[in-house]
Amino acid sequence: MKEIRKHITRTAVITAASVVILGSVAPVGASAEPLRWSTCEGSGQRDARQECTTVFVPMDYSDPGGRKIGIAVSRIPSEKPGARRGALLLIPGGPGGSSLDEPLEKGQRLPKEVREAYDIIGFAPRGNTPSAPVDCDLDRSDLAPSRLRPWPAADGSITENMAAGRRMADACTHNGGELLRHISTADNARDIDRIRAALGERRISAWGVSYGSYIGAVYSELFADRTDRIVLDSNLDPTGDFGRTQVSRAWLAGFEQGVEDVFAEFAKWASRPGNPDRVARTPAEVRSVFLGLAARLDRHPLPWPGANPEVLNGTMLRQSMLDHLYDPDDFPKLAQLIRDARRGTVPPAPPAPPEPLMQNAVAVGAATICNDSAWPTSAAAYEKSVADSRATYPLTAGMPRNAMLCASWPRPEQAPVRITDRGRSNILLVQNEHDVATPLAGARKLRVALGDRAVMVTVNSTGHDAYLDNGNACGDATVSRFLAKGERPDHDVSCE
Repeated sequence: MKEIRKHITRTAVITAASVVILGSVAPVGASAEPLRWSTCEGSGQRDARQECTTVFVPMDYSDPGGRKIGIAVSRIPSEKPGARRGALLLIPGGPGGSSLDEPLEKGQRLPKEVREAYDIIGFAPRGNTPSAPVDCDLDRSDLAPSRLRPWPAADGSITENMAAGRRMADACTHNGGELLRHISTADNARDIDRIRAALGERRISAWGVSYGSYIGAVYSELFADRTDRIVLDSNLDPTGDFGRTQVSRAWLAGFEQGVEDVFAEFAKWASRPGNPDRVARTPAEVRSVFLGLAARLDRHPLPWPGANPEVLNGTMLRQSMLDHLYDPDDFPKLAQLIRDARRGTVPPAPPAPPEPLMQNAVAVGAATICNDSAWPTSAAAYEKSVADSRATYPLTAGMPRNAMLCASWPRPEQAPVRITDRGRSNILLVQNEHDVATPLAGARKLRVALGDRAVMVTVNSTGHDAYLDNGNACGDATVSRFLAKGERPDHDVSCE
């Protein structure tokens, strides 16, 4: 599950400028009305070829003739029309992320033969600005990552977490509008099929990353015959140890193992001789230093100007640790924070994204996670799991088993889609061995669920997002060959 703040930070300038604006499925062929493509407003674009349009979809797929909402879609056409194969949809992470500007960003990192084979398509999923944006009008304090993904109190109590969850869920119920009840992974998958039909594509290819891997898996389940080449990158567990009806709880639980896997890599780096940001002499000492510092800050917090809240306590240190483990390039920032905090002073926190963007992303993220699963409603259902998690995984201090605002959310109207091995064998999974948000163990569960429909490439790398980001040359080449030429390994492979 990609960190929402990361998505907001990356797209803040782009999105801020552009804010101007189970039923039947779409026919397999082109839409009745041709799409009208125009210049993308306020995109800060670096390539005049990018175009934007709007695809209208049912707000409620159980009432396909009812209210429609607009889904913002962008594209950069194939660089060689004679070699064009079709459309490659970039499915964003989050939930709460958008790929509307990604044809200009990650799309341009694709190899030339892939850019020639496809129109590169981005979109803002329902509820995301500018696609019928939603907003819960939360208090600023409730926009902190440590509230949406709540950490227990220093003594392990979740009383305040339950109270905050009720407050946030009530705000969403009263302020979020009707659309908030119709934001889910299945709804996103059905929107993708409407986009496919509007583009005039009989089949569509896709590259889904993080939460986008789950959307891609659900789309491949619901619309298997309408898929071409599907890449699922940094993969979510579609089953989990809570059972299928609580699939989104499994995403959160995955942070237990994910943090353990990646912190071990950080500890090796942070204990390396000659490292100017060295924290301690050995990996074991790095771990001990971090846990000791977190405990000290639980008792004696430090001022942290610009943070939300403006204090560096144990919870904020743990949250910062998690945030900085997504990408090894951020390891130095985490080491510097630990070193500064041990000395008793920390510099001002990095500036937060604009509040309207935070409000939008948090609302979409909360709605998706809560509408996808039926979460327990009583504190007792979480207390033992939190206590056990704190004892077994001290780095995450019980957070992955804690109650979100979903504990007070209205019960979902539909069960999650079950991922099965029935359908076309056209899926390639790519997965780093060390991933804080989508650990390898969860990706393996998706691989098992898909059976012979999929092949998995396991990459000996650290970081979230594998293909063309934190992976390696072997993994990148394997995915590129599949997208460009349809050449997929005959069996699961490892890229060292």
